[in-house]
Amino acid sequence: MLQTVIVPGSLALAQEALARHPGAALMAGGTVVMPVLNYGTDSFDTLVSLRKAGLSGIFISDGKASIGAATSLSELQERSELAFLAHAINTIASPTIRNMATVGGNLFVEQPYGDLAVCLIALGATAAVADGGAARFEPVETLVRHGVAKGEIVTKISFTLPAPGTFKFTKATRRAFNSAAIVTVAAVIGLEDGKVAECRIALGGVGRHPVRAKSVEEKLLGQTFDRAGVMAAAEVAGDDIEPFDDAYASAWYRRRVTPVHIRRALVGE
Repeated sequence: MLQTVIVPGSLALAQEALARHPGAALMAGGTVVMPVLNYGTDSFDTLVSLRKAGLSGIFISDGKASIGAATSLSELQERSELAFLAHAINTIASPTIRNMATVGGNLFVEQPYGDLAVCLIALGATAAVADGGAARFEPVETLVRHGVAKGEIVTKISFTLPAPGTFKFTKATRRAFNSAAIVTVAAVIGLEDGKVAECRIALGGVGRHPVRAKSVEEKLLGQTFDRAGVMAAAEVAGDDIEPFDDAYASAWYRRRVTPVHIRRALVGE
């Protein structure tokens, strides 16, 4: 049962609090932690909030974005340089939730949620992780799979802004708004002379964690970028995913429709 809430005023104080209370839960926006408390299923007695730790903010310079981990999803939507993410963010929960949910927190929500994490993997984003000493940097692709150790805090996410028109996104859901993913697809596709010269594709809703569709990338790279070529590459997506059954869709259905949604994300049909 929760007994103590600590609201440190800096990253250093947050790390000190975690060191003093090794069993404490860490909270950014609270959209994951608070439901646990409300349902009475919590197993921690101390909560460390990052609300005042100075970990929010968006910094864009020389074609690179650096985003504080405690930055809300709504704040991302306010920056014109990040307009390519607007559609993806609009598919996540409701405006009220987006006002609270944070960039860092979205990395650790359970599938079939975590659509921003899918986008960050496609963008080749890197996370800065503080452990009380020097910060380490880890690809988001790796971080969502392995998580962080006790006492570690994700402080910021960085990525290179994609060239105009190269970022692709689609999300298949049971209903239009405020719904978890059946399949989420995010990609960055760069072309030269009509052929795929750069290719990063990430998928959500089709495994325990968001994943890279590396088999699809390998098959697509160097090929003519058209419906037939994309569909042929998308058919090998089954090699990259481990879909599951839940209230939104069966594993069979997710596997069946993943190639279709890859095609829709990449060529819009």
